Amino acid sequence: MNTKEIGLQKVQELVTRFNEQLPAYKRADYNETQTRRDFIDPFFKALGWDIDNSQGSAESYREVIHEDRVKVGKATKAPDYSFRLSGGQRLFFVEAKKPSVLIKEDIQPAYQVRRYGWSAKLNVSVITDFEEFAIYDCTKKPNPTDKSSVARVKYFTFNDYVSEWDFLWNTFSKEAVLKGSFDKFIGGNANKKGTATVDKEFLHSLDQWRTLLAETISKENKQLDEDELNFVVQQTLDRIIFLRICEDRSIEPYGSLQNGVSTTGHAPLANQYYKNLIQEFKQADDKYNSGLFDFKKDKLSQQLTINNKTLKTIINQLYYPDCPYEFSVLSVEILGSAYEQFLGKTITINNRGKAVIELKPEVRKAGGVYYTPQYIVDYIVANTIGNLTKNKTPNQVAEIKIVDPACGSGSFLLGAYQYLLNWHKDYYLQNPNKKNPITPEGYLTTTEKKKILLNNIYGVDIDTNAVEVTKLSLLLKCMEGETQASIAHQLTMFKERVLPTLDENIKSGNSLVDTDYYDNQLDFGEERKIKPFSWQKEFSHIFNRNVEIDRRLPFKSQYDKVKDLNYQTNQLINTVSEPEPVWGKKNNGGFDVVIGNPPYVKVNEQNSIIYFNNKYLHQDYQQDLYLLFLEKYQHLLVTGGKLGIIIPNTWLQSIKFRNIRRYLMDIYYWERILNFKKRVFDAIVDTHVLVFEKNDYIKNNAVIIDFNDSDETKEYQIINQYNLPNNGDVINIVSTESEKILFEKIKENSVFVKDICFSNVGVKPFQVGKGKPKQTREIVTQKPFVKENQEKPNGEHWLPLMRGSLMNRYINRWQNNSWIDYGEWLAEPKNPNIFLKEEKIIIRQTGDKIVATIIGKNIIARDNLHIIISDTISHHFILGVLNSKLTDFYYTQINPEKGEILAQVKKSHIEQLPLPQNYSTQAYNQMINHVEQLLQLNKDLPIENLDSKKKLIKSKITYHEDKINTLVYQLYNLTEEEIEIIENG
Repeated sequence: MNTKEIGLQKVQELVTRFNEQLPAYKRADYNETQTRRDFIDPFFKALGWDIDNSQGSAESYREVIHEDRVKVGKATKAPDYSFRLSGGQRLFFVEAKKPSVLIKEDIQPAYQVRRYGWSAKLNVSVITDFEEFAIYDCTKKPNPTDKSSVARVKYFTFNDYVSEWDFLWNTFSKEAVLKGSFDKFIGGNANKKGTATVDKEFLHSLDQWRTLLAETISKENKQLDEDELNFVVQQTLDRIIFLRICEDRSIEPYGSLQNGVSTTGHAPLANQYYKNLIQEFKQADDKYNSGLFDFKKDKLSQQLTINNKTLKTIINQLYYPDCPYEFSVLSVEILGSAYEQFLGKTITINNRGKAVIELKPEVRKAGGVYYTPQYIVDYIVANTIGNLTKNKTPNQVAEIKIVDPACGSGSFLLGAYQYLLNWHKDYYLQNPNKKNPITPEGYLTTTEKKKILLNNIYGVDIDTNAVEVTKLSLLLKCMEGETQASIAHQLTMFKERVLPTLDENIKSGNSLVDTDYYDNQLDFGEERKIKPFSWQKEFSHIFNRNVEIDRRLPFKSQYDKVKDLNYQTNQLINTVSEPEPVWGKKNNGGFDVVIGNPPYVKVNEQNSIIYFNNKYLHQDYQQDLYLLFLEKYQHLLVTGGKLGIIIPNTWLQSIKFRNIRRYLMDIYYWERILNFKKRVFDAIVDTHVLVFEKNDYIKNNAVIIDFNDSDETKEYQIINQYNLPNNGDVINIVSTESEKILFEKIKENSVFVKDICFSNVGVKPFQVGKGKPKQTREIVTQKPFVKENQEKPNGEHWLPLMRGSLMNRYINRWQNNSWIDYGEWLAEPKNPNIFLKEEKIIIRQTGDKIVATIIGKNIIARDNLHIIISDTISHHFILGVLNSKLTDFYYTQINPEKGEILAQVKKSHIEQLPLPQNYSTQAYNQMINHVEQLLQLNKDLPIENLDSKKKLIKSKITYHEDKINTLVYQLYNLTEEEIEIIENG
């Protein structure tokens, strides 16, 4: 008899016994504890779960966690059962009731279990009294008024257990869970589109509370400026949320905050509730020492006035039943996801003196805030920190210094800290002795958790509020598993406050701008927004240490790894020779691990570009902060240190990033690149994960690993190995092999625009400090040299101005309404001879494909256009090739930013565009004829009124474009298979 059949037999016996004595079990005095022991525990044992922990696992590794039943009114503060995988990952909750409770009809138990499951971001959870068994979809936000049937995906009674055994076993048995059947069930029955996830809802709540606080505080405390207002609102919210979480975790007495905003028998004095709150905060400082409640640093909060109504509204929304969040199961990671979005907004005071919440300018430019998924964090942490902790002792691991230089809300630092907590716990459980810092329940002691946090975890962010959120998240993680009793024990026995102060670990500053900024005295904007930061001074104990490295062992393991990867991929690539041992070499200090997700924000301010040009010497274009971080990282790392980051993949594949590729090849061993088949961040950029090691020994090898993220599984598969080109050439990891072969064929049979044409960017009208005389800030703001949407102004220098929005393929849409006062007073006027040419090609800069047309004499092209001029080949011939599908394919290979926001066509791209080496006079003339037809047809289309004639013109346009594409294919002698590659895009 197999385990499923044995389980069925046991359940049949339970059903029979329950049925025989049903009236006794239905009595009110037959309580929940008896129900659990007599029926619910045996039921889940029959499904294969180690309910009693008979295997003797440490508490933190139990398969089933039995929570204490602490009643607060009608609410409980923890679910009865938490079913988990061996690594601690929650699968589902089970809430137990006694048989006298009517599960099918009672609203409160349904709301309770859904609240737990939704707060923990689980897909499903269960209520049962053995008589009834109800499964709830926990992806739908619970409301106290919901009927018990809302979000219930399956319901049956004990009489159905035998007939439903296949379903029960295949869904909830331990055996089925390990095989993935539970995942299939929840994929089919939960997590539907339109559901409100807890992190998004918590963000919505945060925004509401922040708006309410900001409006109140700004109205009642006129002395505060915008920075001060943002600070006090953030601090007040963080403190309230911290204490509220402590209450649900049974660290603080439940209802303490709520008690401070309630009165009995008399009306409260003005500002009374906030004064009560301040007293709570001061008591918390005495207990926790976290820095969060430090009023020696915070000189503003105690002086505030906040009306009673505002505080009562916010705090009551944090309590059952109004609050849908159950903070005892709401993970720090989920809070971090919400806070990351929260940090993308700021409070400003408008011209009417009203507080307004809006997106930060840099977030608006980047298209939003994108929180790194947990599986990405886990992968990077495992392949950086994980590699450095192998075969180490806790004393050795204590020396590993980990930093995220753009930490945001702290997701990567949380992942690193959790990894180290797990590592230490495993180490001490496997190496038991009397001095081990392990509690009887199998958890690390508070002292040990604090020590790990202070020894290993560091972070920097330019946003002060982000730094405070990171600290909050790490401190909450440090307190996981604590209780009122454990904290009281620590306070009384050791006279030690619970939490460490993280001011020396997590700091605010600009990771890319050192204090040498002051040397240049540039007009870099307001200093408070620049925040120069000296890594060497702020973390002097890290950069002044001498790190002894044994280069032999890690590099030998890498050599073996490369051989193993060659074997796995059936390749024989001998790119790595076995290194000679180098013992005991010491180098100057730095961090052992750099991890994170740097900002993908373009640098536009001219003075910023000047500073970065002088400071960062391996950039091709100072346009994106993540590229500057790529150069900065090596100055933060020790030799042998690990780099693990997620960034856009264009730096690897685009022709414009040759310098940074060459630089990174010189500095790092490219251990692996994790390639994603679909976007990690919706509708923003294609990304990949880099795991590099800083060294000067192993070079010229990179392992590309494909990541397949389907609905049911997450898989990693090695797809290729590359010999890295020393000259920084493009490394295309996205294209198929056939696409790469076709690209090379086109390249070999081409001349390039840079070889036979003049190309340049158009005129830049305005920039402070440019032009003759130098332009002032007032000129740049008022823009006197450009006139839009009006007739030609008086004056001999006013000429037609063409910009990107006024052109498209084969069409010039300029209509006597855009003008520029052309002369040396412009920021970058260009050589006037360019515009005296009778004919020139222009290409739009903004976009992810080539869009070109022709303009005539004395039309000035603005700087969002590129200009191409040829003295040897017809512009019409070149234009036909540039607008062809073949060029679109080729351009995507050298600049894979298809579909991405803020994509731009750069001058270096234009110069590398191909033109056929060989063509007959007949093909040349045919191309010119088709292009002339298209230029005329596209001119006729906008002015035609009859729909029937418009359709005819469009048909002709399609005909000539198809003819041009066919002609270009013939000029390159493409086969049908190669044409199909291009046509299919």
